[in-house]
Amino acid sequence: MARKVRVLVAKPGLDGHDRGAKVVANALKDAGMEIIYTGLHQTPEMIAESAVQEDVDVVGLSILSGAHMTMFPRVMELMKEKGAEHIVIFGGGIIPAEDVEKLEKIGVARIFGPGTDTGDIVKFIRERFPEE
Repeated sequence: MARKVRVLVAKPGLDGHDRGAKVVANALKDAGMEIIYTGLHQTPEMIAESAVQEDVDVVGLSILSGAHMTMFPRVMELMKEKGAEHIVIFGGGIIPAEDVEKLEKIGVARIFGPGTDTGDIVKFIRERFPEE
């Protein structure tokens, strides 16, 4: 039996709204993935450390607070420092199009905006881990 794709779903910063993150986490779980949900108010350091300790394949960052241009780059930097740049990072939340381009340039694989069909997120992950 193949190993399940392991996904860490995290809420960086002071954003206290986690309904979307929980909806995504449940959809990925229903699709057969193993989910680690970190809860609210995670620092980039906590997220990167959890990703490495949990040996995840994917990290999903959900942010609605507007701090994406601070939090996402810091998570990416820490992942690189920990030798974990192979872990796929995606994000979701309220992120302007011009910032999406900037985030993709630093290595964020995809940004999913409000109203994204959760099936699209499942497909995105399955395309990267087809044998899992």
